[in-house]
Amino acid sequence: MKVTKAEIVISAVSEKQYPNDRLPEIALAGRSNVGKSSFINTLINRKNLARTSSKPGKTQTLNFYRMNDAFYFVDVPGYGYAKVSKKERQKWGRMMEEYFGKRSSLQAVLLITDIRHEPTSDDLQMYDFLKYYELPVIIVATKLDKISKNKRSHHVKRTGDAFQLEAGDYLLPFSAETGEGKEEAWAILRQFMAL
Repeated sequence: MKVTKAEIVISAVSEKQYPNDRLPEIALAGRSNVGKSSFINTLINRKNLARTSSKPGKTQTLNFYRMNDAFYFVDVPGYGYAKVSKKERQKWGRMMEEYFGKRSSLQAVLLITDIRHEPTSDDLQMYDFLKYYELPVIIVATKLDKISKNKRSHHVKRTGDAFQLEAGDYLLPFSAETGEGKEEAWAILRQFMAL
């Protein structure tokens, strides 16, 4: 899919700030610094619409990015970052529960993981959390370019085995560096939004 118009609309902290145009939304969840922003930027062929940072824990709001005036990518705060205070983490937790639990425009969640490593307990907990809310999940296993070709199937299988995906969920190996998996990502996303 060609994205010709992409803009950040709002960085929201509560329901009353969410956009109310009822466009379909795809959320991006994952550990801090796992590559959510790079994933968005690669998908839409932009260098820095979604700001990437070398400092984990930078995203502290729900960032709504409107694409082609047709749908939103919603970047949620990363998890598993220790330098954030317990109080701050609780605040994020409430914000995420409100969004994932109540948002009717939310069509699916991209759960971004690093294919080089076994999914963490935080990753698995996030998957269970999303399934509690009966949300479709697409596991995007990034940094595929960092794995040699003959070891890829082992890493993909390890990730799939760890999550034990429910029917209707996907596992997508992906590289922001090479764009590998980009067409497959759009093909999957189209199923959740009448694009």
